[in-house]
Amino acid sequence: MDIRPQPLREWLLIGAMLAVAWLPHVVVGIALIIAGLVFHTPWALVWLAGMLVTGATRNFMGRDRLPGRAVRPEDEPELVALVQDVAERVGFREPLLVRIVPDVDASMGPAKVDGVRTYVLLLGLPLLRMLTDAQLASVVAHELAHVHHARDRRMSALRFARDCLAERMDGRFRPLGPPAAPLLRATQPQMWQAETAADADAVRVAGTAATTEALRRTGIIHAAFEGLGADWVLSAAGEETYPEDLYAALESALAEPLVADRSVLSATSEEELAAASPYAVEDHPPLGHRIAALPADVEAATSYTGAPLALRTAESVERWCVRLLAGLEETPADDLRPIRLLDLPDERLHALSDRTGLTLLKGATGHEAPEEAVAAALDAVADGTWPRLARRLEPQLRWMPATVRAVAAPQVVSTAVVQGLESVLHAAGWTHANRWINSVLVAPDGTTVVDLYEPITAALKDGDPEPVRTLLATAATAPKETAV
Repeated sequence: MDIRPQPLREWLLIGAMLAVAWLPHVVVGIALIIAGLVFHTPWALVWLAGMLVTGATRNFMGRDRLPGRAVRPEDEPELVALVQDVAERVGFREPLLVRIVPDVDASMGPAKVDGVRTYVLLLGLPLLRMLTDAQLASVVAHELAHVHHARDRRMSALRFARDCLAERMDGRFRPLGPPAAPLLRATQPQMWQAETAADADAVRVAGTAATTEALRRTGIIHAAFEGLGADWVLSAAGEETYPEDLYAALESALAEPLVADRSVLSATSEEELAAASPYAVEDHPPLGHRIAALPADVEAATSYTGAPLALRTAESVERWCVRLLAGLEETPADDLRPIRLLDLPDERLHALSDRTGLTLLKGATGHEAPEEAVAAALDAVADGTWPRLARRLEPQLRWMPATVRAVAAPQVVSTAVVQGLESVLHAAGWTHANRWINSVLVAPDGTTVVDLYEPITAALKDGDPEPVRTLLATAATAPKETAV
């Protein structure tokens, strides 16, 4: 039994994590100093000094830059009033700025503004558009509660040290893994407890129902934004265009159950990847854990409309966010022309979806024809060599921890095969069942609907690709005149 006081244990963990995190830098610095002194090579000392000066300059230059677009009370009085009301209910009394960012983000951080220590609350435009005012209040309360609870210096230092060490686990080489893993595992419970404590404060402000739905909706919106939204922006940029109605299109897509369900699956896959890490770097508990820990049947502390909060400057904010995502801040506006996703024909919209997996599958199998590339991938599934195919498709798999690779590899292969099979079937007369999703197709008979991920995922799981081969064979026997 550990009889040491809890604070002492935590301070020891903080010191150990910082020591391990900064060990490579210390070793390199000592080696450069020794080289400079022993071999009389001043370049080593100059290099070390240069590294220190560069780091300090970077920190100084970026210290006063605030991300996002400022929210002013005169422009958005309703949003500012909501944040102020939540702050009062949480007990947050520090100076606070609110800024809008283009992605699905909700976070808090300190900053110096005109020499005054201030906190900056970042709110993603997708959340402002697609969460109700009660759900948004829950998100704001969660972030403010984090800072309110983190006034304990020990907890702040613990989070900082853990973040420093967790960053070292993202690289290709992880020599610090063996000493880092037990430290990260030992401190993960405190991080999870901090999240559930902030969730409990959110419940006291917005109620159990709104907080539960906010947790679910945020994950769904994030998955859709990183999937559909990222595809649209990147594909449009390749055609020297940008989607000026990106957020409206994303909102319209998520209104369809198929898109929402697919986003849930994507969010679940991300959780599985995080849970597979042997280093316990994830500082947020799984969604199910968080929802189960919420206080039950708590009503909201104030009345809400149940609708999203209307931004008075919505048009200019959306335009600013889209321009930032499209890189128009660095690119002359004349170089890219706007398009409206909601006005595009279905086939044109489908063409903006990601096709990288199919391109990689052709290269990995050595077959240019999609049907031959898919057939070769199915052969690899049948003989059990598909993990090698996965590594050819995604070389970074080679350097992932084995537990993470076991989860990521099937996802890599299934994505590539789905894109290849979708290309073959669509050319054989199959049509898309949904305007937004490419992988769900309707057979030429007009009644058979197939989600391509289902048979391919099952084939990877049980090693039997025959159902997928049957689908591929239907394309080979389709009349040539039905090809699109």
